[in-house]
Amino acid sequence: MTNKMIHTPEGVRDIYGRELERKLIIKERLRRIHYSDIYSNEVGTTPEKEMYRFFDKEGNMLVLRPDFTPSVARCAAKYFVDDSMPIRLCYEGNAFNNTSELQGKLKESTQMGVELIESSLNPDSDAEVICLVAESLLHTGLTDFQVCIGNSGYFRGICFDAGISAEDMAELREYMSAKNYFGAREFMLSLCMNDEHISAILDVTKIVSFDDILKAKEYVHNEMSIGAIDYLVNVYKSVKLRGFEQYVSVDLGLLSKFNYYTGTLFKGYTYGTGDAIVKGGRYDGLLGKFGKPSYAVGAVFLVDDIMTALSSQNILPEVKPSVIWVVYDADDLSKKKAAFKRIDDLRKDGRSAAAIAFDKTKTKEDYSQYCEKHDIVNAEFFI
Repeated sequence: MTNKMIHTPEGVRDIYGRELERKLIIKERLRRIHYSDIYSNEVGTTPEKEMYRFFDKEGNMLVLRPDFTPSVARCAAKYFVDDSMPIRLCYEGNAFNNTSELQGKLKESTQMGVELIESSLNPDSDAEVICLVAESLLHTGLTDFQVCIGNSGYFRGICFDAGISAEDMAELREYMSAKNYFGAREFMLSLCMNDEHISAILDVTKIVSFDDILKAKEYVHNEMSIGAIDYLVNVYKSVKLRGFEQYVSVDLGLLSKFNYYTGTLFKGYTYGTGDAIVKGGRYDGLLGKFGKPSYAVGAVFLVDDIMTALSSQNILPEVKPSVIWVVYDADDLSKKKAAFKRIDDLRKDGRSAAAIAFDKTKTKEDYSQYCEKHDIVNAEFFI
């Protein structure tokens, strides 16, 4: 019979031991280089049905954070409201998504992210964040990955040109975000969109090289879509100046389920995972909803998925045991004193040491085998 007291809820899990140490290493490598209405439909973040919502004792509706960007936008608007110079922020923490469509993924995920907030629109800023993504992934140990870049303005320009409603645009965006191009085509046909608009949205998925991106202008005749292509070209030129172009490809069909993205979008992919390990983009309208109109671009690193990729590619960081057990006889004061002196010396030397009272029902071999099994350096005995 299962002990309900130790049962782990569906969608979350405990992390300890060597896996935890590896996760801390990955977070350190990346680090080097709320109220419910923060996530409202108006802000354009996670759908209500995918949030964990509850009430505090004052009756305020709260939510477990499903997405960091609105929280960062609120903080920036609150604490940097009078700043006119560029603001660079970073964060880390866990996010929660209450959905049954995670394809084996956990509902709780560890995320680390960066945000660049400024007073003007600058493609060099998009490139800076994209290059930071590439450099950070290289620093984790990954070498075979691609950052796919798109621009939501291309899609929105076509939808506006086709005259479809905001509601229909949101539904179409969900199809495209999920790469369900067959579903997208059927939905557009049901809206009686003409062949030109349908081709403009679907055929650009064949363009994967920045050498060919200007061909996308042949599909569109509206200023927003053409401007999105030109802006994307300028972002790529800036990426190329920084020397990271080999890690970047174009995807004008790239979209996000979050409708606060206003321009550049990107996702990072590698082998060993079924989804992106990094996501990000430009969200120029979001801070204005919190009282600080600004231009902003950011990225979030999905730490658990990065670890999965590293494991699949056999390049997880090596974790060496660091703790030494000092096992002593609790009934022998001289042995105990000597053991505690040894612990002090080890710690002064920068080593990790744990005092363990000897269980006389066990043998030295029992302790040594346990240490080997649980990645403990060794056991030193004062018995």
